[in-house]
Amino acid sequence: MPGPYTLKRLAEIEDSAPKFGLDAVQEARFATPALQAEHTGVSHHRVKPGCRQAMGHAHEEAEEVYVVLSGSGRIKVDDEVVQLVSGDAIRVAPPVMRSFEADADGLEFIAFGPRHEGDGSVVPGWWSD
Repeated sequence: MPGPYTLKRLAEIEDSAPKFGLDAVQEARFATPALQAEHTGVSHHRVKPGCRQAMGHAHEEAEEVYVVLSGSGRIKVDDEVVQLVSGDAIRVAPPVMRSFEADADGLEFIAFGPRHEGDGSVVPGWWSD
């Protein structure tokens, strides 16, 4: 059982993107284990300038909230594309497929929501022109 709090620097959490061959497009730091969070999923993402994530994903149970820290871009939620800028927060319902694309200034955001082990599906190449 974790103590009363856990502090971690997000930049010091391992970037998982290289393990999946995605480092040309983004950084992805999954902070949940490092924070010893038992019920909350937390991740930090940086989509590189002019890039689009290589996959879409959805959840069966977990609602997620994304908060844009810097940059700008778009999120595709099912069939709708929504513009995002720094300071925006967007909630996405569990069954909705989603993926991100950065403008020329890149797109940095935090994702968080309830954590359900094994809850999620990934679709490579989901957002294509």
